[in-house]
Amino acid sequence: MSTYTIGFTKKNAKVFFSFLREANITKLIDVRLNNISQLAGFAKKDDLKFFLNELCNGAKYIHTPELAPTKEMLSSYKKGEISWEEYETNFLNLMSERDIQNKFQPIFFEDACLLCSEHEPHNCHRKLVVDYLNKHWKTKLEVKHLY
Repeated sequence: MSTYTIGFTKKNAKVFFSFLREANITKLIDVRLNNISQLAGFAKKDDLKFFLNELCNGAKYIHTPELAPTKEMLSSYKKGEISWEEYETNFLNLMSERDIQNKFQPIFFEDACLLCSEHEPHNCHRKLVVDYLNKHWKTKLEVKHLY
């Protein structure tokens, strides 16, 4: 079951949508808390809906804030108040509290792409989401990070 992840930072619209189109995604799952930030440029909610439909064969846009960290958690990490390891532990505990492994089914992620802002997945919660689900599900997501 193919699943992708992507961050919009350090990509222009041409590169970003080319990655999505080449991966043949059917939906973009937005795992950001804030999907209307001025910093998002072409990656704002309403723009994404339009561009996905026009440039990516009618792919759908779905905002899933339940797969995002809390504002406080993200802020603490960005400000350097907690390390990546602490953030990771806190975020994984949050996923467990939210019981995401039972709220979502693997089919939801098939041919889908998780969107966040971070350029690379290494220190990004989108990678933690798919790793967490793969740890808790029998059906494994085959994950490819687009960057």
